[in-house]
Parts: sequence; structure tokens; C-alpha cells
Amino acid sequence: MTTPDPSREPEPTKPAGTATTPYKDRVYRSPAGVVGGALVLAIVAWLGIDAVVVGEGRTPWLALATMLFLVPLVFAYTLRPAVFVNDDGLRVRNPLRLIVLPWGQVASLRSGFSNEVVDDSGTKYQLWALPVSVRARSKAARQDARAARAAARADARSEARSDARAGQGGSLRGGAVGAADLGVGPALAADGPRRAETDRAMDELRELHERRQGEPEPGTQGEVTVRWAYEIIAPAVAGAVLLGVLWGLG
Repeated sequence: MTTPDPSREPEPTKPAGTATTPYKDRVYRSPAGVVGGALVLAIVAWLGIDAVVVGEGRTPWLALATMLFLVPLVFAYTLRPAVFVNDDGLRVRNPLRLIVLPWGQVASLRSGFSNEVVDDSGTKYQLWALPVSVRARSKAARQDARAARAAARADARSEARSDARAGQGGSLRGGAVGAADLGVGPALAADGPRRAETDRAMDELRELHERRQGEPEPGTQGEVTVRWAYEIIAPAVAGAVLLGVLWGLG
């Protein structure tokens, strides 16, 4: 499940005279990815440090090379992914790249087997921090179906009681107890269909995108920039090379 958290970065300065309400900076992450990545890193560190301390021969060097190779990759694919959002655009931090997309360059936000943002040139960028969960979607659909069945049963009971009271000559006013009286209908209507957490996050992004498209500002213009995460790639490559050399030496 993915939940948005307020970003601690200061809000960017807006042009003087803007009439729009500033959108509070937000950051979207995958809590499951963060927890899983922290556990994997803890296991790698525990086993690696133990091998370095008590190992003999080439074992400490193999342990160091393995940690140098694994730690950056585990961090990149679990803890690093995030989507930063503000009034100016998106900053998508994927495992090996950082993509900055002003709202003026965002063509659409798509959800399928993965969540993606598409720029005006047609280039797609996957949102690693917002993974699609088929299980979460199925769970939300089942909850909607149960709520609909409960509302239908409540309406059926209401009609049966109304018919009985009418047959007995009783007053219908205040006698019917239906889905509205049980709180099923209003809750379902107010909340709407249940959505998976990442789908709700994508809905928020689409809503803000539409709002910023209708209210263009200087901050929403600019070019899409992509930067490779060399701070992740370099140590991982170094670890792989060192592992290859150690295994080659026998």
C-alpha cells in the first residue's frame, strides 16, 4: 500500500499576484517497499559483517564485494523510489534515474499493469514508487460488492416492513428503515467506489494535473530533465567487477 506523506522541503515561491491556492508539497512512497528493503539491508549487513569479522582467506573480500554490489541495488529498488509533487510539476525518483517533469510537459498519467507518466513527446516514465497491486484492487472490488449487497438487503427489508405496515393500516412516516437509515447508502454514495491506495494516489495526481493545465504559470513550464543515479550505478558496478576478479582468481 502506498500512502502520501507531507514533504519537509520548503514550498517554492510563487509568482506575485497568483490567485491559485498553493498545493502543499507531497511525497509518495511504497511503505511495503521501504519495510522490505530495510529488512533485506539488515540481513545483508548482518551476514556480510559476520563474514568479514570471522571469515578466513578470501571470504572477507568476497563478503565486502558482495555487499558493495547488493547494498546499492537493494537501496535503489526499495528505499529510493519516490514521487515528489508540487504546484510546478513532478519529480520522479526511480531506482536508477531522476526525472523532473513540469506540469506543462505532462501529457497524461496512465494506470495499467504499471503506473506511468507520459510527457508531450510521448516518452513514458514508470512510477516505481506507485506500484500497481492487483490484490489491492481485487480487495477493494470485493468490499464494494459486499457494501452493495448490504444496501440491497437493507432496501428489501425496508420495503417488506413498509408493505406490512401499509397492510396493517399503520403510518408509513417514520416506519421505514432502509439503507439510508442504516447508514449503508449514504456512506457508499459519499465515499464512492473503494479504490486501491496507489489508484487513489494516481487520482490525486490526475486532478492536480488537470488543475495546473487549466491555470498555466511560469513555474509549470520548462523542459523534462533526466539524470542517471551514478551514485547507485558506480558502487554496484565496482562490486560486480570486484566479485568477478575474486572468482576469476579462484
